[in-house]
Amino acid sequence: MKYTVFALKWRPQNFDEIIGQDHITDTLKNALEMGRLANAYLFSGPRGVGKTSTARILAKALNCKEGLKQNPCGKCISCIEIAKGTSLDVIEIDGASNRQIDDIRTLRENVKFSPTQGKYKVYIIDEVHMLTTEAFNALLKTLEEPPEFVKFIFATTHPNKVPSTILSRCQRLDFRRIKAMEVVTQLRKIIKAEGLEVDEDVLFAIAKSSDGSLRDAESILDQLVSFSHNKVSLKDVVAVLGLIEQDALFGIADKIIDKDPKSALGILNNIIDEGKDIGVFLNDFIEHFRNLMVAKITKADQKLIDLHEDACQKLLKQSGYFSLEEIFNFFNILVAAQDMGKRLDSLRVALEITFVRLCHEKKGERVVKNADHTEKPVNKEIAAKEKAGSQEAVKLEIQQEEKDVKNFTVINISLDDIKAAWGNIIDNLSKIKMSVATYFNEGLPVKLDNDLLTVSFPKDYSLHKETLEKKENKALIEKTIFEKLKNPIRINFILTKEIISKESQNSAFIKNAMDTFDGRLIKEG
Repeated sequence: MKYTVFALKWRPQNFDEIIGQDHITDTLKNALEMGRLANAYLFSGPRGVGKTSTARILAKALNCKEGLKQNPCGKCISCIEIAKGTSLDVIEIDGASNRQIDDIRTLRENVKFSPTQGKYKVYIIDEVHMLTTEAFNALLKTLEEPPEFVKFIFATTHPNKVPSTILSRCQRLDFRRIKAMEVVTQLRKIIKAEGLEVDEDVLFAIAKSSDGSLRDAESILDQLVSFSHNKVSLKDVVAVLGLIEQDALFGIADKIIDKDPKSALGILNNIIDEGKDIGVFLNDFIEHFRNLMVAKITKADQKLIDLHEDACQKLLKQSGYFSLEEIFNFFNILVAAQDMGKRLDSLRVALEITFVRLCHEKKGERVVKNADHTEKPVNKEIAAKEKAGSQEAVKLEIQQEEKDVKNFTVINISLDDIKAAWGNIIDNLSKIKMSVATYFNEGLPVKLDNDLLTVSFPKDYSLHKETLEKKENKALIEKTIFEKLKNPIRINFILTKEIISKESQNSAFIKNAMDTFDGRLIKEG
């Protein structure tokens, strides 16, 4: 018996079977029921999300012997022939290989002939954006005023490459990437019907790798079943697709928590020895910290993380060991590692340096300053609960951090001190995130009210202000100032009506340089 791949075997045959495109299927079903059908449709969206399948189903609904209704019967001769691709009334054209003006001229001649069996002659042109300009021009008149028995359905992954003259003559429907949970649900249905043994972790790994394409997900599952003889485990996915196991991501994060750079480097070395792409690994590790951030904020909402429940709970537990400030800082360090890898032409060296740095950046028992200048450690009971993975501990930690911030006080710091250190602050910022340093350097410190520093920008520098006010950028600046001045300064950005002279700021730079090199001013200006 001839084998049919999953992507074809499980191709939807009616609108109700299409996954993740309800906004489109509802529109088409209503149009069929009301008889409000456009002359031409443009289906746009990523690959493998159901554009061509929807076009065939619409063609079946138009020509079904039972008449126009929300779903074709699938049993009449017309429906069967269209499903097999043998119908003379439904002509599928590949826009990539039939893109010249002569191909479209042939189409224009053929549209004049009535359908042989059904009510409509339907032209489905896939990857329509590949047509030449001359071919599009030749199609225009026919597209605007086609015979009453002709319908056009165009499919494309690049709607921006379709001329506006064509777009204006089509009813456009935009297909979306399919959500990971919807992909997982469909894969569960397939493995149950096919009698396969597939671990739950595998389904989420496939959904993640498919990047919203159900067709890709079904093809990956097909490949894994062939590889593993009907019983698929996560190790099979890792071996076939070259993925990085979640355990490795959790493992290195644990070593950062334990401040154990030697073991972190050992895990990295194992990944490299297994032939994995460390560029992919770095992207996955950045995403891991994104998941830690989301888990910490949302109590591991599975809809936002797209991992199975056990992994989400593990993320929630691990997120308790990191403050949000640390997670934001680690984001910057990991992104900087990508740039470092390009400059060194060795991503391995960049990663090794980064992991050692992350282990040293991770705080142990955090110490905070109270208003009376004494120091006290963070509540050890909270730390113990965090280690046990308690959700209540995460809540308590956040509350504790808020109290600690309120107890901070500024000690022996003035606006002049900040101005004098401004150049060094900018320099330290540039080593972590150059774009932030560049924008911040355009500002001028104008006021210090207790622990609140106001930095002013000219009125036409709103982009600088908006960029620096982003949480991660603002946190990075405040951390850099704290490291330099040993005082927890908060930042406020404002725009001024007049253009601010940076003369006073330049004077601060000169004074700082003179202090650093024990110099003297020979001539000013």
